[in-house]
Amino acid sequence: MKLFAYALRKEDELVYLDALSHELGFEYAWTPGYPTLENAGLVEGHDAVSVITNPVGPGLLDAYHERGVRGIATRSIGYEHIDLTHARKLGVRVAHAAYPPEGVANYAIMLMMMALRKAKFVLGQEATQDFSLRGKLGRDLSSCTVGVVGTGAIGTCVVRHLSGFGCRILAFDPVEKDEAKRYATYVDLDQLLSESDVVTLHAPGFASNHHMIGAAELARMRKGAVLVNAARGSLVDTPALVDALESGRLGGAALDTIEHEAGLYYLDRSGDVLSNHGRAILSSLPNVIVSPHVAFYTAEDVEGMVRSTTSALLAFSRGEGSPYEVR
Repeated sequence: MKLFAYALRKEDELVYLDALSHELGFEYAWTPGYPTLENAGLVEGHDAVSVITNPVGPGLLDAYHERGVRGIATRSIGYEHIDLTHARKLGVRVAHAAYPPEGVANYAIMLMMMALRKAKFVLGQEATQDFSLRGKLGRDLSSCTVGVVGTGAIGTCVVRHLSGFGCRILAFDPVEKDEAKRYATYVDLDQLLSESDVVTLHAPGFASNHHMIGAAELARMRKGAVLVNAARGSLVDTPALVDALESGRLGGAALDTIEHEAGLYYLDRSGDVLSNHGRAILSSLPNVIVSPHVAFYTAEDVEGMVRSTTSALLAFSRGEGSPYEVR
């Protein structure tokens, strides 16, 4: 197999990919640039392509296929940014990543605790040497009801780890998991929203889930509740969230991902004038934490992302199946 990797980070992903090339025996080339039609020619002579969470539509797929690419993998769990219908039409097999769920799950729990304890406001005041207690009264996670929306591998891990805090846990998912049932009570989404002090999102970014948390859902949430999103920005209607926060209906939010983050995250945009108004408003609020989609960013998870996607592409090159193939 000859693999070409786009948007590869030399400080971590390249290290793991290079080690794997010696361990598993394949050739590779790479660029830090994101895939575009202008740089599609870089895949010439390669039969496999690795990308990250950037749009891969019919035009790019056609360009890769014409140059001999028969397998493409995204170094992310989500794969909604790849046009699967067109890929299947071309006969290009698609894979996504798998990695341990603990990294994202524990980051989400950290965000819950930071939001409940008003960490952004506390640390901001500390930086100006305001050591008073005014406005800093927080809540203990153990006293809260936490609603977990989505109980796949990460959501179930969140449920399991939350059980150690002693809080009441509600869960919502069309497919109930036996492991999650050990610690959480499955309810419908309306009940979860109305009874939870913290709502944490772990649903996939499918089109059917677009804005699953909108104005109506935010209105159903308990007054003063906290919303946490370490899944996909498209799950939340940003203007509706801003309205709920500015009105005081919502007590706070902790967001590792937001809408329209493409072209922002994982890039150095310091000094640039950014057009993402939603992010600017959310970042300005003292009760909102915004981090740049880094919940996954642990050594264990990054190695897992590179290994799983590379093994899938190797399987494709041999005409074999892979548990990471998107079907």
